[in-house]
Amino acid sequence: MRSSLDEVVSRQKAGLAQGITSVCSAHPLVIEAAVQQALESGDHLLVEATSNQVDQYGGYTGMRPADFRDLVHRIAIEGGLQLDRVILGGDHLGPNRWRALPPDAAMEKARALVAAYVSAGFTKIHLDCSFACQGDPTPLTDDLVAERAAQLIRAAEDAAGPQGAGRIRYVIGTEVPTPGGAHEELGALLPTTADAARTTLEQHRKAFALHGVEDVWPRVMALVVQPAVEFDHLRVVDYRRELTAELRTVLDKEPAMVFEAHSTDYQTVEALTALVEDHWAVLKVGPGLTFALREALFALAAIEEELVPAGECSRLPEVVERRMLAEPALWEGYYPGDPAEQRLARRYSYSDRLRYFWPDPEIGRAQARLLDNLAAVDIPLPLLSAHLPDQYARVRRGELAPRPRELAVDRVRDVLRAYSRACDPNRKELV
Repeated sequence: MRSSLDEVVSRQKAGLAQGITSVCSAHPLVIEAAVQQALESGDHLLVEATSNQVDQYGGYTGMRPADFRDLVHRIAIEGGLQLDRVILGGDHLGPNRWRALPPDAAMEKARALVAAYVSAGFTKIHLDCSFACQGDPTPLTDDLVAERAAQLIRAAEDAAGPQGAGRIRYVIGTEVPTPGGAHEELGALLPTTADAARTTLEQHRKAFALHGVEDVWPRVMALVVQPAVEFDHLRVVDYRRELTAELRTVLDKEPAMVFEAHSTDYQTVEALTALVEDHWAVLKVGPGLTFALREALFALAAIEEELVPAGECSRLPEVVERRMLAEPALWEGYYPGDPAEQRLARRYSYSDRLRYFWPDPEIGRAQARLLDNLAAVDIPLPLLSAHLPDQYARVRRGELAPRPRELAVDRVRDVLRAYSRACDPNRKELV
């Protein structure tokens, strides 16, 4: 059964430097921005939920896979994007959420997680069994990671059934960047070696055969390796293609497989373009999108303070700060330093742990109030220029309405425009 994702692989194997952006976010405004970008570019929209955002119990967003599907589909329909152009993916599906449990118990939950995603219609499944569970050897060996991935393949195929399995495309890999960015400050970062990548492929082939799922191999569309691309709360490690010369030849003999790049957030458009040219055909971005959204919403809050009486303001940044301080477990392990440094990190860190708080009801009400307040007034152009200069320029050119929701969505699209250009260099006009 032919998938639209197969076209991405086919173009790469034909020597065309083209790829696809994977939008890893559950925020409705980010998804709305991605829908608009897909409409403009003419591409398929690939949206992925991560295992900590969305699981069979609700994740930190409170959504199960079917809920996330319904959210994306609703936003797509409202935006005028046909659902046959929407691809749903599951990211880092595996035992990550249950690492405190013994392996058997964690994998039982991981199998149920994968089955829930597949049953909800997700057709791109990234299997990540690289995290050690209670009592596991550390680091995990390639053969153990592959054996667990094969278990999850079996669970996915069973959930899909004979009629649906042909639609699923899988992503594998043992050198998987940490979801959402590095936890620690980054030092020297090296790419996966070519030998390590070949070992990963070999061990997964063996494990698939042992579990009777070797026929799935042609549907493994991508391998996750580390191209030495990463970010922490203060620093971005940019792609350097001279470091990956041997690595990027590893898939030359795999006709149905490309590389998938994680943690590409904050890369320059030139670096993103180089990644696609070097066969990282799937570019995943998540925190970089909510980082841009936070920039827009906080800029709008500053505009609000100038235009709306103090007692009626949303005070969104203050509400966010209060709620983050009330739930420190979601950020304090990632942000070292004294209280002043932690305060700056809570608001401005690249790793954007603030993204975990957007589903908070109090923050949601403040965001809604902000947008309502500014929708009821005219935003003076000089004030818009001071806080959102790129959006100001589009308003001046008649390309964008000076309404708060549209301004916030367009700021997120600034990030997505760079990805659209990188995934198809002929789209230079989109940046």
